[in-house]
Amino acid sequence: MSLLVFHKLLAIFVTVALGWIAGRLRWLGEGTPGSDPARTLANAAFYIFVPALLFRTTARLDPSQMPWASIVAFFVPVVLMLLAVYGVLRWRVRGQPAGDDLAAHERAVASPSTRAIAATFGNSLQVGVPLAAGLFGEKGLAIHIALISLHALILLSVLTALVEMDLARARARHEATAGLLKTLRATVRNTLIHPVVLPVLAGLAWNATDWPLPGPLDETLALLGTAVAPMCLVLIGLSLAYGGIGNRFKGAMAISLLKLIALPALVLAVAKGGFGLAGLPLQVVVMMAALPTGSNALIFAQRYRSQEAEATTTIVVSTFSFVFTAPLWLMVLGALA
Repeated sequence: MSLLVFHKLLAIFVTVALGWIAGRLRWLGEGTPGSDPARTLANAAFYIFVPALLFRTTARLDPSQMPWASIVAFFVPVVLMLLAVYGVLRWRVRGQPAGDDLAAHERAVASPSTRAIAATFGNSLQVGVPLAAGLFGEKGLAIHIALISLHALILLSVLTALVEMDLARARARHEATAGLLKTLRATVRNTLIHPVVLPVLAGLAWNATDWPLPGPLDETLALLGTAVAPMCLVLIGLSLAYGGIGNRFKGAMAISLLKLIALPALVLAVAKGGFGLAGLPLQVVVMMAALPTGSNALIFAQRYRSQEAEATTTIVVSTFSFVFTAPLWLMVLGALA
């Protein structure tokens, strides 16, 4: 692993540590149920900064310049893994009684989606960009950037649709008059009018006009987008300080193994065996899949108030473990080359 990547990993841990210190010293408040700094920060990221980043990314996409073979070879196995993890966990919770506490039931039915994102959504920016640049040069970085441009768009949109569908069904079970049409209407409304999906759709609509983003708007969106990475890292530290790891380590380790070992293995098998990808594109997509869990997993968990502590622990565990798993995947790719 290059020195540049090591420095980036170190910077991530330092930023998380600063958030943890701020939480332990209660600089942002006591973390009471009515005043939770971690949730406030997560809401700011989810409703302000992430939508700005998604809208600007989709509005500026140039389809003619995209390496579509690499994109398809990467996202097909990743979405398959996402659906597999979600499906298994959804099957495990579907038989649980709804009970009288709707909020607790909603947290339970949202957990398959929040765990699925932790098992598939990688830290493609803070860790991925320096990794791709250091290992693969300008050509490899170009492929990696193309994958980043669709990363959140595809994975967050799919998971949003799944979790909103589950939540709509959960709410319907608590309402005697709820029917199929009402459930479908609630699912569609909550999926489209959503801080992830709506800016993506708006960005795609703007992209279809071929209009450039006005200078002031573009600068504003770019400025808001730059806040996503440091804010999310501080949020991880805050969540650790206020919530701790508790008994979440076992679950976090299992998800980390899926993210760091199973996912890149699946991408390698499908991209090489199914789509015939080879050489530099194959190396880039496999290492993209091998990245540790990204901070969007925690934002997603905070949004649905489900498995926040486990998501936080998974990010920390997978990022630390990546120091050891990344060289292994580089050795595998080197042997194949």
